[in-house]
Amino acid sequence: MQVNRYLGIFIFVFGIIGNTLNVLVLSQRPLCLNPCAWLFLIASIANSIGILAGLISRFLSTWALDLTNTNQFLCKIRAFLLFDGITIGSWLIALATIDRWLSSNINVIRRQQSTLKNAQRSTILVVIVSTIIQTQQLYCFEANLTNTPLKCYTQTIVCGIISDVCFALVTILFPIIVMFIFGLMTISNVRKTQSRLQPETLTMNARNGHESTITNMRNPLQRKKSDRHLLIMLFIQVLLILLFTLPLSAYKLYSTLTRNVLKSTLQNTIENFMFNIFLLALYVSCGMPFYIYTLSGGRVFRKALFSLMEALRRKMMHILHQ
Repeated sequence: MQVNRYLGIFIFVFGIIGNTLNVLVLSQRPLCLNPCAWLFLIASIANSIGILAGLISRFLSTWALDLTNTNQFLCKIRAFLLFDGITIGSWLIALATIDRWLSSNINVIRRQQSTLKNAQRSTILVVIVSTIIQTQQLYCFEANLTNTPLKCYTQTIVCGIISDVCFALVTILFPIIVMFIFGLMTISNVRKTQSRLQPETLTMNARNGHESTITNMRNPLQRKKSDRHLLIMLFIQVLLILLFTLPLSAYKLYSTLTRNVLKSTLQNTIENFMFNIFLLALYVSCGMPFYIYTLSGGRVFRKALFSLMEALRRKMMHILHQ
């Protein structure tokens, strides 16, 4: 109860503030015109929906104010918005790794596919498919349940298995596999680019008047600072998503498969505590992108953040002077 109350409130504030600042920063020009930044932007909105749907009920439950435990409609809507938001966020990050692979590719045709229009089309497709897949939560989740980690939970073992497998595979595992594969392919692209692109410059020798050739290590990839920093941001986020989401995915499958197994009070207490810790870790993964971008996004992201803060400061000063 104490963990859900105090840690839950902290993660909620931490996540909402971070995602709000993310939306404000990434919606600025020229970042919003970058397809990878666009995907980050929509992922932040989706993660905010997941945090709002999931975390508010967690700390309200510690004061017996969680209506999703007893109200069928709120229970089902909460589950749908929670899983749909997190699934959309995960897949948009996966699409961002694909975009980085395309933009760093030696093949010109593939580089040309990294466009804002393609990113927007992919976003619409992800939202539609995720929403269709997660509609099963509207049927499976039920309020006022007992012998489950939460009162608002899947009503049958079959529903539990479907929901848990869907969460483990569609929301967590498949996006992470896509992130990992295309992340490695992006690294390979960068290495190939660095080995092949070494522009040369001609200099005149002052003594004999002969031209000499020197290698200019500032290849086009090195000059694209924004792309490089977006790539770093992406890799760090992938690793942290893996760390914070896999434990809950594994536990949900275990919990469903052992729902009818007789357990001692102590074992139930320990397992419920672990479930709540893993659940809060999932919300941390939804709230951390802004802080990752600030620390690892280099001057590109921080410059956009400082520009936003300066614009807000000027607006506040203007209002105060009026």
